[in-house]
Amino acid sequence: MPAEQPTILATSGGYRAGLRTNLEFGALVREAVELSGATKPKLCHVGTAYGDQRWFNADVSEAGRVAGWEVNHLNLFTMPPTDDLAGFLLEHDVVWVGGGSVANLLAVWAVHGLGDAMRRAWEAGVVLGGVSAGSICWHAGGATDSFGPELRIVTNGLGLLPYGNGVHYDTEALRRPTIHAAVAAGELPLTYCTDDGAGLLYRGTELVEALSERRSGGAYVVRRDDSSATAQEDPLDIRRL
Repeated sequence: MPAEQPTILATSGGYRAGLRTNLEFGALVREAVELSGATKPKLCHVGTAYGDQRWFNADVSEAGRVAGWEVNHLNLFTMPPTDDLAGFLLEHDVVWVGGGSVANLLAVWAVHGLGDAMRRAWEAGVVLGGVSAGSICWHAGGATDSFGPELRIVTNGLGLLPYGNGVHYDTEALRRPTIHAAVAAGELPLTYCTDDGAGLLYRGTELVEALSERRSGGAYVVRRDDSSATAQEDPLDIRRL
């Protein structure tokens, strides 16, 4: 069952430690499934940013069994499972992209034409979501440690959302100043950011809500003040799940 309109849930969360398993789906992933309207959810996990590690795929599959959902994996290493990647995505209600190296994710996706496939799925009502790299990828770009401990800006995101994106805003000290500098310099456009546990819900390309699976932490918008060539940050209202 497709969502009523193109939907993206971009987050700095979604997973938690399981009671009897290594991993369970947190409230943000459950929100993505609820947004899809599916009664028997099919979730596609994409672990490109982490190198399609089979051990982590197994943890995600276990989380699916705990949730009572069907979970499949779109592995691109060592080769895709099909020539019809768009068709594969369209078989699912939710696509959830895991964290890791967003720079490597974007490079590998470009080789396989996955960006176009993701756009087709998004336009068809498959809910797209993810954490960290799986958040930045939907935007124009953001700050990443893909290249080393010193954060750098990537600007070759899929651009389904015409904004910058900042993740792990409250737990990694350099994230906020890096985003502010990039917005002030015009390297990133207007940019939405999330603390750990928070997410950004977009309908089409409009941000409609910030939400969090934690009692603390928030979400923010960073704009460029053209008169002073500086960045201004404002908190967003947030709904606790």
